[in-house]
Amino acid sequence: MLVLLAVVVLVAGLVARINPLAVVLASAATAGLAAGLPLLELLARFGAAFNANKFVTAVFLVIPTIGLLERHGLQERAKQLMRGLRGITLGRLLFAYLLARQLTSAVGLTQLGGQVTMVRPMLGPMAEAAAEQDGAQVDADRAKALAAATDNIGLFFGEDIFLAIGSILLMKGVMEGYGMKAEPFALSMWAVPTAVAALLIHGGRVLLLDRRRKSASGEAA
Repeated sequence: MLVLLAVVVLVAGLVARINPLAVVLASAATAGLAAGLPLLELLARFGAAFNANKFVTAVFLVIPTIGLLERHGLQERAKQLMRGLRGITLGRLLFAYLLARQLTSAVGLTQLGGQVTMVRPMLGPMAEAAAEQDGAQVDADRAKALAAATDNIGLFFGEDIFLAIGSILLMKGVMEGYGMKAEPFALSMWAVPTAVAALLIHGGRVLLLDRRRKSASGEAA
């Protein structure tokens, strides 16, 4: 019954609006001590749990790091990089990123991109600068929106090619639950045509921006 004191500590801490991490740790410590665990063993279990799940806390290091880089001019550096490249266009930039995003996702490297870690600090400003540089008839907000969409499409249609991704394993489990044998490799191969179609459709869409720009420039001349 004393173990239930952990629930009281948890509720009281949350009601008092104390730091949630401190409340959870206090609640876990209360449960361990109430169950008769020695203090050193309790600390050892805390350490083992943290070590086994430390990858979960890695995301909390990425966000402040990106914020610090942005504060020191990361977005401006990305724009300067685009302004220094010749022949770069918004369509070419987004198509190259779409292809790279699909290829890396197909081999399981899904964390190389993302809205927080890539689109906001780098790809968005690069797309904005590319649109300004080549005279594309696209405003800054639409350029950033296209960059975000390109990242989403590349990840969504590329990750299923990787046979150890969660969606493939989910499909395998569901199908086997209905008595249908399914191999992860076979399921991942069925994702290839869809990924190619997504590359052609969205890639063609962003490349059309360059053609429209040239057409608009020809009419203005």
